[in-house]
Amino acid sequence: MAIIDRVKFDGLSREWLVYRYPGESFVTGTQLIVGEGQVAVFVKGGQALDYFTAGTHTLSTNNIPLLQAFINIPFGGKTPFTAEVYFINKTAKLDINWGTADPIQLIDPKYNIKLRVRAFGQFGMKVDDYRVFLTELIGSLNPLEVVSYDKMINYFKGLLVMKTKALIAKNIINNKISALEISASIDDISGYCKSDIRDEFSRFGLNVVNFYIKSINFPDEDFAVINKILQDKAAFDIIGDQRYITKRSFDTIETAAGNESGLTGAFVGAGMGLGLGANVGNNFAGVGSVINTEAAQSSIKKCTCGSEFSEGTVFCSQCGKRLVPEKIKCSDCGSLLDVGSKFCTNCGLSLIKKIICPECESENENSAKFCHTCGKRLGE
Repeated sequence: MAIIDRVKFDGLSREWLVYRYPGESFVTGTQLIVGEGQVAVFVKGGQALDYFTAGTHTLSTNNIPLLQAFINIPFGGKTPFTAEVYFINKTAKLDINWGTADPIQLIDPKYNIKLRVRAFGQFGMKVDDYRVFLTELIGSLNPLEVVSYDKMINYFKGLLVMKTKALIAKNIINNKISALEISASIDDISGYCKSDIRDEFSRFGLNVVNFYIKSINFPDEDFAVINKILQDKAAFDIIGDQRYITKRSFDTIETAAGNESGLTGAFVGAGMGLGLGANVGNNFAGVGSVINTEAAQSSIKKCTCGSEFSEGTVFCSQCGKRLVPEKIKCSDCGSLLDVGSKFCTNCGLSLIKKIICPECESENENSAKFCHTCGKRLGE
């Protein structure tokens, strides 16, 4: 193999992270040129030894003391020796996007309802300890290619998302942050997550320069449940508990007026809510008896073709028309759901068709225009 007397890497773009110089035979006196924002590390036997920052360096037994001790380079002349040289980009990359493809399922600490929370954000990182970084990851690097930031991030994507989901859920539960208070707490949650995530990355010689959560959101269906709770609470606060119960009793009777089978239950519930007494109960008992007879008769229904069928019949025996709404089965828990349902009412699994990003293969909502992981425009 030819002896190399000049080592340099110009850097193809700002997106590179590690570059292995294609050669291993050097001599004392070799010129090593390190550009701004770079550091060159000599590796021997899988160990990261001497490193050089920006500038022009002439290799000698004086400025490679660790390598000299490792392979015992003789003094005098241009003594040949073998080693590997890695150039590392020490500038920070600050625009790395992340997102939770699957929702974080937790119980709202204030409203006691199940929430399906998703989070998206951005973080920045840089190589902090060159020796640890190369020692931990050198085995996974292709020795003949430029390793990009994107490829390195793929190594840590699973760790990052798993850790972030656990930290967000823990912070929301421990600090009793309700769904409607999450937006106001994003900065605090970001700082809480950054501390733990930085410790995880530091084990590989990497430093998390910043970590931001851009948004934490949940489906409209979950918000609708919370909104209903707030409306009921407001009614209690404005008109008082007893008046609210009275109002709800009248609402129940009014709703049941067009539903004979539910009228008896409505009257009984209304009587209890209003405190009408035994006499009113006896009067309603007679009405209930008549209605129950009519309800039994109403269990016989007619199809649009004119043929009669009983309650629970699925298809008409004459024309074959379906008499009950069609159901679909949840692929996760097996629950039967109405056609058109967006989420399983039992386990919360999303039934909405996902869009797969052609760039990073992440799953996105079918209404998404850009990938939540890499930012690529979808539908191109």
